[in-house]
Amino acid sequence: MSPEPGFSNPFFDPQAGQLALARALLEFFSMQARSITRCLLGFLLVLAVALMAQEHKVEHTWDYSKARGPRHWGELEPEFAACKSGHHQSPIDIRNPAKSDLPPIRFDYKPSPLHIIDNGHTVMINYAAGSSISVGDKKYWLKQFHFHRPSEERLNGKAYDMSVHFVHADDEGHLAVVAVLLEKGEENRLMRELWADLPKEKDRESLLDNVQIDGSEFLPADHGYYTFSGSLTTPPCSENVTWFVLKKPMTVSAAEIEQFSKLYRDDARPTQPLYDRVVLESK
Repeated sequence: MSPEPGFSNPFFDPQAGQLALARALLEFFSMQARSITRCLLGFLLVLAVALMAQEHKVEHTWDYSKARGPRHWGELEPEFAACKSGHHQSPIDIRNPAKSDLPPIRFDYKPSPLHIIDNGHTVMINYAAGSSISVGDKKYWLKQFHFHRPSEERLNGKAYDMSVHFVHADDEGHLAVVAVLLEKGEENRLMRELWADLPKEKDRESLLDNVQIDGSEFLPADHGYYTFSGSLTTPPCSENVTWFVLKKPMTVSAAEIEQFSKLYRDDARPTQPLYDRVVLESK
């Protein structure tokens, strides 16, 4: 039954009804928008986490295992061919070196903030710019140092407990590596500091700018050395690398060796044939 003309129903106001309907619709769509926004934000968060995980996931094409280890490096990637076909490869077993009047290595290592990474193959410290070695008229800038267990270099067939490699480059990009042999004995203060600050996660560099280190704490007082032309000891095994192996070893404690062994019990490439190379020894 509809109201008669001129009759006013106090319980029915068309304008008020339209406003109420509009408010209800507005509230409904606002709730839907908030719900969609929350869903979208959740999706974006999940996507961001996935992308970050993908960004930090490093694909390791080589390692020290039987399947992808040193015997197979040269077959794993075309750019690793030198690992198999190169004739000036490192490391080597140093035997019968020729005594020579070689210039001394002048070390100029300065303190550096500790930037340390477990890169899936070793523990590596990226060094601040400004430290160097000079040999004769050649100057090389220290880039990083890292560790191997056991030592990659051998002296008359003897391997040491570990070795540390200091990697340098000159202004043209030519590489020079200083190898220091490490044997069991007294602890090394720098090694203790590094192991205290080991990253908890692989392939993620820890930038500890409040921790200062000095690479010279791994250097013996006697800088006598053997030298030869070699290569990187990891893929791509690039050659034309100048090697300086210090004759005197440094000591690290059994506990320090064992702590590294928990990460890498064997990350040393076997020694390579000498072929036509001559190893020189400083007097």
